Amino acid sequence: MNEATQLPDWRQRFFPRDRRSVPAARQFTYRALADWGLAQAERSDDVLLCVSELATNALVHGVPPGRGFQLYLRYERDVLRVEVHDSGPGTPRIADDADEGGRGLLLVAALSDKWGVGERDPGKSVWCELVCPGGGLAEGATKS
Repeated sequence: MNEATQLPDWRQRFFPRDRRSVPAARQFTYRALADWGLAQAERSDDVLLCVSELATNALVHGVPPGRGFQLYLRYERDVLRVEVHDSGPGTPRIADDADEGGRGLLLVAALSDKWGVGERDPGKSVWCELVCPGGGLAEGATKS
């Protein structure tokens, strides 16, 4: 008999260009982690910090006035993928030692197992992946 196909769990939400969007993105991510049985997992704080850094970078460097960013979360086979899409120009990079700010991607690179930048028209997608074993939909949770 064939095994049942396990579809990935995913969430997405749009956030406006507003300083309150970073904590809102963290809260949205925390609820997804709880639904997936990962809220108390060893790497849940790493996931939340990566979301904060990617959302902050999008707001500071990538979101033109009047626009926002889209946060995508996908959990499949013990890997959690975080993507932040914005419509701004430029290619994110890890800051040099001489730069005064811009340590967000350095943190993302240190905390995640993989990260990168993808092209969009317009804009870009900055993503990271973290291995988070042991999840599963919490009882009574639904996909959205």
